[in-house]
Amino acid sequence: MLLVNEIKAIYSRRQLLSQMVSREIKARYKQSILGYFWVILNPLFQMLVMSFAFSVIMRIPTYANSDIPYSIFLYTALLPWTLFANSLTSASNSLVNNASLITKIYFPRTILPLATIIAKIVDFLFASTVLIAFFIIYKIPININIIWFFPIFFIQQILTMALALFFSASNLIYRDIQYLLSLILSLWMYLTPIVYPLDIVPAKLRFIFQLNPFSVLVNAYRQTILGQQSPNLTSLTIAFFSSFFLLLLGLKFFKQQEKTFADNI
Repeated sequence: MLLVNEIKAIYSRRQLLSQMVSREIKARYKQSILGYFWVILNPLFQMLVMSFAFSVIMRIPTYANSDIPYSIFLYTALLPWTLFANSLTSASNSLVNNASLITKIYFPRTILPLATIIAKIVDFLFASTVLIAFFIIYKIPININIIWFFPIFFIQQILTMALALFFSASNLIYRDIQYLLSLILSLWMYLTPIVYPLDIVPAKLRFIFQLNPFSVLVNAYRQTILGQQSPNLTSLTIAFFSSFFLLLLGLKFFKQQEKTFADNI
């Protein structure tokens, strides 16, 4: 099986993967005064501005989460979305940015987008400290259902890797892809209930959100973290299998294009 063989190949080069993740993390803020503090500042200020716009000016309700401050309601979804969007944006350029490595030595090329995604997960962990601080400040309780976060997060990374394989390979061949991806992510964000609850969407339009795998993930995050309940297992199962299917398609496309990588650099 293609996926199993690729996992084995990556595992055999796990030291290289570790080095590339470390390089990605260190290089990003190497000459920055605040360094990794920007990982916290960027989503924090984005959350503050969006909270002011949507809770003070537009007064968007949170319905089922009415006892939860809007800033926490927003940040619970904004954090995983920021991880998703940043991972895809960086991974789409991973082959282009490492062109010299591709032409000089052999290694599983899937390591390049994977290393970028893992580095972004480290960013996510730092940025999550703000959400933890909000939970402590507002004295929001946490129960055992928080453990659902891990399978939800795992499904998100499967979806991210699936799309990263497709966009990174496509971007090496057609450089317009990076601009198309930026447009797709902008539209995708507003078609995902991040700044608003799904309850606010007219019933006749909710089928659009049911087709959106990230909409399912956002609702699952809020159900388990804020609602303190189990997620919709049917929706989550569908999201898992659809994401896994996309991963198989993305890997197949990536491997088909891999033989042309050196010619397109």
